[in-house]
Amino acid sequence: MDFILFFITAALALFGAGAMLLARNAVHSALFLLLNFGAIAVLFLLLQSPFLFTIQLTVYAGAIMVLFLFVVMLLGAEKIEDATDRIAWQRPVSMLLGVALLTMAVVATFRNGLGSAPPGGEATLTFGDPATLGALLFTRYLLPFELTGLILLIAVIGVVVLNQRGRHTAVVPPPAGD
Repeated sequence: MDFILFFITAALALFGAGAMLLARNAVHSALFLLLNFGAIAVLFLLLQSPFLFTIQLTVYAGAIMVLFLFVVMLLGAEKIEDATDRIAWQRPVSMLLGVALLTMAVVATFRNGLGSAPPGGEATLTFGDPATLGALLFTRYLLPFELTGLILLIAVIGVVVLNQRGRHTAVVPPPAGD
């Protein structure tokens, strides 16, 4: 039963990721990303990691999605743009890089063998344990953790600045009653 549920959830995650990339409307794209986050949370639950399931739903499906939708609505990016592509070379290059990444993933999967233990030893029973995750996050991965927070902060500040710049260029009528 877990095997069937895994494949259904994995198919939903892949569908959400693909639809997110292909959606023309930014809000629809964010909603497909939410579907992907939810499916990944269920995959964590199938791996018997309730802590990661909860964190995935709370942090990503909750807080990060609110941040994404805030930025999309603030910029007004939910409208469909019919502008011509100014950087026409980016689509073929991105498809080529995507195929190269997929090829490397398939080669690495079959080189290591399907279902084999991860490199470096057997899988531990502490996968998803909050104490282990906290120790790793605040020791070995402290710099990437802090950089991620800094990048998100810079992105939000940039959106607010761009939005304010657009409002200041508008013509303001003189006050009535002069």
